[in-house]
Amino acid sequence: MRDLIRTVRKIFYVVLGIIGFPVNIVTVGILLRGNCGLSSCSRRYLLAMAMVDLFVVIIEIILKRIKHDFFPPSFLDITPVCRVHYALCRLLIDCSVWFTIAFTFDRYVTICCEKLKTKYCTQKTATIVLATISWLIFLKNIPTYFRFEPYEIIDNVPWYCMNSDAYYYDPVWRGFNDFEKILTPIFPFGLILFLNALTVKHILVASQVRKVLKGQTKGENSSDPEMESRRQCIILLFIISGNFILLWLLYILCYFGIDAPLDRDGEYTFERVAYMLRNLNCCTNTIFYVLYLSKFREKLKNPLEAIFA
Repeated sequence: MRDLIRTVRKIFYVVLGIIGFPVNIVTVGILLRGNCGLSSCSRRYLLAMAMVDLFVVIIEIILKRIKHDFFPPSFLDITPVCRVHYALCRLLIDCSVWFTIAFTFDRYVTICCEKLKTKYCTQKTATIVLATISWLIFLKNIPTYFRFEPYEIIDNVPWYCMNSDAYYYDPVWRGFNDFEKILTPIFPFGLILFLNALTVKHILVASQVRKVLKGQTKGENSSDPEMESRRQCIILLFIISGNFILLWLLYILCYFGIDAPLDRDGEYTFERVAYMLRNLNCCTNTIFYVLYLSKFREKLKNPLEAIFA
């Protein structure tokens, strides 16, 4: 069973690397060029998300997962480099999640807070929010570098990374580990549900009011561009929250020990699948946003022209 899971995992990461790298490159290029039906504020958030997704593909998928499965040991496996690599992977995954939250909150303000919208939903605010999140996550991940010790020492060179004994038994490290899990993804998991629920509720209430003001009844099907726009917004919000929840759910269940009753093979399978889905979410976050935009899909028909023209 474990051999089958290892084979599936290898194929999964190879396919994810082959698809995720060019798709995110094209996404970044198109967003940098603009003219894809987005406000400057939204484009700034999506560009940051796309760039993080691209780095997740390069550093987490290609240089960690695929390299480990198909290539011999290299300087990347020397303990100091390995420590930096792991901390960087963790930083990128945190940024991927929290940039999604920042964009979701921006959409909430845009739709539900008319007075705050003009001040908050600007390119300058987006830059400040993204920079602040990045800096705080960088500070939070500094201790991650120090949780590892060498697996073995060959010719006085430390190789590979393994968790130190203190990481498992020291109350400070155990508290830090719990804090990490709460920060990403347990708190974001609840926050994205809360923000999307408020947004959908606001849209539904506003739509009912609009129908009354227009004198519509349930049996009438008169065209209303504003109502269609709101309907599409609700669909997009469900796509966002549904994608995040489904792909992070097993990882969260794994943290709460739901896999404990399983045998060793079942527990191994559960954990591997949880990490695969988590990485899938972090590599494809932006794609679910931009592919929903008709102007962006139009540019994808000729991506080279969209990027370089």
